[in-house]
Amino acid sequence: MSTKRWIAVLAAAGLFLVSSAFTMFTALFSTGIDEFFDVSDQPFEERVVESGDGTGKIAVIHLNGVIENSYNPPGIFQAAGYHHENFLRQLDAAAEDGQVHGIIIRVNTPGGGVVESSEIHDKIVDIQEEFRKPVYVSMGSMAASGGYYIAAPAEKVFANSQTITGSIGVIMQSINVSELAEDLGISSEVIKSGPYKDIMSATREMTDDEREILQDLIDESYEQFVDVIEAGRDFSREEVYELADGRIYSGSQAYEAGLIDGLGHFHEVIDTMQEDLGRGNLTVVEYEPAFGLPGIFSFAAQRVFTNELDLLGITDWVHSNQGAKLMYLYTD
Repeated sequence: MSTKRWIAVLAAAGLFLVSSAFTMFTALFSTGIDEFFDVSDQPFEERVVESGDGTGKIAVIHLNGVIENSYNPPGIFQAAGYHHENFLRQLDAAAEDGQVHGIIIRVNTPGGGVVESSEIHDKIVDIQEEFRKPVYVSMGSMAASGGYYIAAPAEKVFANSQTITGSIGVIMQSINVSELAEDLGISSEVIKSGPYKDIMSATREMTDDEREILQDLIDESYEQFVDVIEAGRDFSREEVYELADGRIYSGSQAYEAGLIDGLGHFHEVIDTMQEDLGRGNLTVVEYEPAFGLPGIFSFAAQRVFTNELDLLGITDWVHSNQGAKLMYLYTD
C-alpha cells in the first residue's frame, strides 16, 4: 500500500478514535457508570419518550433505510443503516413484553428486498393474531413499495400529508454495458452449465426467453403484494389492481384512496393509540441501539480489523450494488 494511502488510513483512524473518545465520555456521564459498563447481550435498549402512570407501555420501533438482510457496520462517514435481524428482534421483544400493550412502527424507507419485507409482514400479523397487540404504522417522509407492504397488515396506518408512499409493485434491474465494452475493446468470456446461468448479464443483450423467465418471477411476487393489500386493507382484488400500477402517492392521496387510515404526525399517532387502548396514560418507550463499553469495543474491533475501503464504507456500497434481485423498492 502506498504512503498516501497509509496516511489516509491513519487520518481516518485518528478521526474515529477522537470521535469514539468523545462519544464514550458523553455516554458515560449521561447514562451512569453501572449502566455504561453493562455487559448485556441485548442489542437494543428502551428510552422513555413520554412518561406514564406506570400501568404499561407503548413500544415505538424505528425502521429506517433500505429493507435488506445485508448489514455491515457503517463507515466513519456514514450513519447507521437498517439492521434486519435487530429489527425482527425488537418486534419479538415488544410482542413478548407483558408490559407492552401496543406497538408503533415508525417507517422511513423506500422499500427493499421481497423476502425481508415478507418476513416483517408475517411478524406483524403474528403479533396481532397471537399476542393480541395492536400494531400501528406511522409513516415518515417515505414509506414506499416494501415500506407499504409491511404497513398493509397493521391495524391502523397513518402518514403525513406529504409522505411519499405507494409504489406498489416489484422491480428487478441491472445495467447493460455491452456496447461500451465493445467500444473499449473489452470482451467477456463465460463458461456456464446452462443457457440461463448468466441471465441478466451486464455484458450482453437479454434474450426474449430470458425476459419471459424474469417477468414470470416479477408477476409472481406482484401477485403476492396484491394478496397482502387485499387482505390487510380489505380491498377487492380489482380495487388493488387499480391502485397497484407502481405509481407513488402523497399521504393525502393515499388517504383518499383508502391505502391508509388517517393523516397525522408521529406524536398524534401516539395520542391516537393511547385513546384507542383506553388503558390510561401509558409510558411510551422507543427501542434504540444499546450503547455501552461492550458496544464500543465491538465497533472498534470491526473498524480496526478492516481495510481502508471498509473505513470509508466503500466495500459495503459495492456489496449492496452487486447482482440483480427481486425488490419491493421505489427508485427514482
